Amino acid sequence: MALNNELLLSNLLQHNVRCDQGIDHGQGIMPWMYPPSHRLLGWATKPSNLRLTRDVWRLDQLKGINSQEVYVKGIPATSDQETLNRFPTLLEADLINKNGVKIAILADFVFQVKTGKISYYLVSRSNPKIPGTSRWRLSINNIKDQQPGLVFTDFLSLEDLPIIKSSLRQNLLLKSEKVRSRFKEISLRANGRLEGWLEDIPLHQEDFSKDSSTFNLFDDWEDSVSRESSNYLNDSFLENDPSMNEQKNNGDPWI
Repeated sequence: MALNNELLLSNLLQHNVRCDQGIDHGQGIMPWMYPPSHRLLGWATKPSNLRLTRDVWRLDQLKGINSQEVYVKGIPATSDQETLNRFPTLLEADLINKNGVKIAILADFVFQVKTGKISYYLVSRSNPKIPGTSRWRLSINNIKDQQPGLVFTDFLSLEDLPIIKSSLRQNLLLKSEKVRSRFKEISLRANGRLEGWLEDIPLHQEDFSKDSSTFNLFDDWEDSVSRESSNYLNDSFLENDPSMNEQKNNGDPWI
């Protein structure tokens, strides 16, 4: 039931508020912020679906929290939803990169319980109300300017921010990227080894003659094949050529 030094806003809003008189004031619906100094002043609850009034609590009224309820001390201020909608807030504001493109939405933040100072924001790529969406950490120093519904930063993409919570889809994308990087690294190593192996192979004829274990493919070609072929061709021409046979029979000295 004791409070930690820091608390997530969504954890505060998802609990029912019970005062020191034992009255259930309903669940939290929205924060009460002061955006210029990035500070949480309090929060509002909805006591009943049949009533139009809203209860607004100061942060210093927060005394304890457990798994189901938030405990407060004192009485709340009474307001209505139309008035609360005019409260300035950065929650669900669009996050704009340095090129002026929307890249995320401010989905949540972590604040200090005693002072209300916001430690950092959590941003989401898609609708922050969808369960299981990823969260990236946006520090106060990354915010360069802000307007109602808009927060401006000096980076290009969410990959420049540390990720706090990964969805199944984000985990799959990260694993796929690691697999592609590993496969590229293995391919580069294999290509390097293949190029080195090809450079070591002798490609010139003189390289064969230097090594005693190698042999010349043309060593016996001229002696054996050429002589046999010449004798065969000569005999064949002599037998088939009538003039040659006639000269041979007449005792031609040139034959």
